[in-house]
Amino acid sequence: MNILITGDSEVALHLAELLSGENHDVTLVAPDKDFLKLIESHSDLLTLVGDSTNTQVLKNADVRRTELVISAHHDGRISLLTAILAKQLGARKCIAKVNEPEYLTDECRVLYKELGIDHLVSPERIAANEIVNLLTNTAAAEIFDFSDNKLSLMLVKLEEGAPVVGKTLREIAREYEQQNYRAVSIHRRAKTIIPKADDLFQAGDMAYVVTRPDGIDHLLELSGKERFEVKNLMIVGGGAVGSQAAAALENSFNVKLFEMDADRANELSDALRSSLVINGDARNINLLESESVASMDAFVAVTNNSETNILTCLLAKRFGVKKTIALVENIDFIEISQSVGIDTIINKKLATASYILRFTMTAEVISTKCLTSVDAEVFEFKAREGSPVTKKPIRKLNFPRQAIIGGVIREGHGYIAEGDMQIQAGDKVVVFSLPEAFHGVDKLFKGKK
Repeated sequence: MNILITGDSEVALHLAELLSGENHDVTLVAPDKDFLKLIESHSDLLTLVGDSTNTQVLKNADVRRTELVISAHHDGRISLLTAILAKQLGARKCIAKVNEPEYLTDECRVLYKELGIDHLVSPERIAANEIVNLLTNTAAAEIFDFSDNKLSLMLVKLEEGAPVVGKTLREIAREYEQQNYRAVSIHRRAKTIIPKADDLFQAGDMAYVVTRPDGIDHLLELSGKERFEVKNLMIVGGGAVGSQAAAALENSFNVKLFEMDADRANELSDALRSSLVINGDARNINLLESESVASMDAFVAVTNNSETNILTCLLAKRFGVKKTIALVENIDFIEISQSVGIDTIINKKLATASYILRFTMTAEVISTKCLTSVDAEVFEFKAREGSPVTKKPIRKLNFPRQAIIGGVIREGHGYIAEGDMQIQAGDKVVVFSLPEAFHGVDKLFKGKK
């Protein structure tokens, strides 16, 4: 696919590097020459210096032959204008990244659609939604639902002494005949394993599992986890992510929100109806104690500084908070953040890539999720008539070794994938895949439209 990415944001850079590694022809346009030189030194990207709101720059980037334009600037106005111009100049599909909430109203979405922008994506809104979902499923480190919760993908850390530790998948299947879940990945010491029948679970493993709703409680029991109810919540950072999460949660939880900037704290006090807004630095241990951090059930740190988010979550853990969530934008920090005890890491770049990646596939993709803990993706494909995946039972498919089918949703019911299952046209199929298998999986689901 011919893809044009514009902007010098971290999201633009991450998407450019991700997509160029998947056999796409990617061009990156940015106004900063030094920024592009840095990228050219370690990638095969085609780069172009210039202002993407200049029509001649877009023409020089061959926009009329472009199948997908991703406009990902720091300023949402530039992203919007670039996408509108690109569509008028002949681009097939245009996506604009915007941060500003005022551009994301239903009225604005309709207007921008009429002007040629196919999709709007807000990393902050995606991150806030993830926080909301995680606080309603407290035992999971990550969770993603498919087709109105017919199936879910959960990440659980296996605790010492958990019933599955020291057992193989084959032994677990023999011991528990009725299984409403399937392990699709094990992350162990920075290595991702697609599990086979004789793979052994170890304490500390991070396991991604596809489960039916009626399998969640048993799954948590086997991993040594248990759900708990969140009543008291502390949020650090009153930016777009923190404020949106607070607004969504304040009617359900007792929310305390820390914001260092006095003017912003006053704005939030007026905007949030039930949340208690505190103007102060959450890195101050005495302040945390005075605001009863030890009585919190969950602690969310979403400032613009990853180190602050990691530190404050560790302080919260020290005070006995059960669930900690940190916004960590430096991908290199994710592994170490989890190893030191932070329950869940959210990364806006990965969250945005999850939304956009589906538009680069030739098969029909209903939803996608870039996984924070591993360099992998989970897809929800719709099996097309005549596609190779519908020709044979699952065990006989020439499925890539770096991917695995986790479950199938058929006629509104979720089923855990088994070797003898035959996928049918119209089925929604949940697939876990490492990047090197994306292309092979995509081909198997490609069929008649």
